[in-house]
Amino acid sequence: MVVFDVPPGSRDNYKLWEESKIPQIIFEITSKGTQGKDQGFKKDLYEQLGVQEYWLFDPKTEWVEGQLQGYALQNDSYVALPEPISQVLGLRLAIEDTLIGLYRLDIGERLLIPDELAAALEAESQRRLEAEQRADAERQRAEDLSARLAAYEERFGPLKEGE
Repeated sequence: MVVFDVPPGSRDNYKLWEESKIPQIIFEITSKGTQGKDQGFKKDLYEQLGVQEYWLFDPKTEWVEGQLQGYALQNDSYVALPEPISQVLGLRLAIEDTLIGLYRLDIGERLLIPDELAAALEAESQRRLEAEQRADAERQRAEDLSARLAAYEERFGPLKEGE
């Protein structure tokens, strides 16, 4: 689920009566065994609560055509979404093996999952470290050249223009 404007943090359960915020979106991992409850009771409940979007994801391709079906609340009732686009999140959803890939609508860029984000941050840290090391080496080289020039000028006098 996605709930805006609540304090971040891990929760074992989301208790609506304690949080006082209705989820804007709920993603349900569904299967042939749970489809009745997911399409009936849960869908009706989320509709009555005012959850703006409800998504059914069938990773085993047992009953949801295309593995993903979204519903948007319109006039207090859910209407099937013709495309896998979440207007609430501003994201396009795409099936990627057993996961849902999330893509920004504005630039088409894929959002990274935690493992990918950690790897990207590690790679960026490594690039930054290497750049700092190159900068330090160049700084040291400049200092060495400056010291050599000073020693030369002390021994032979200042360099003349064009030498």
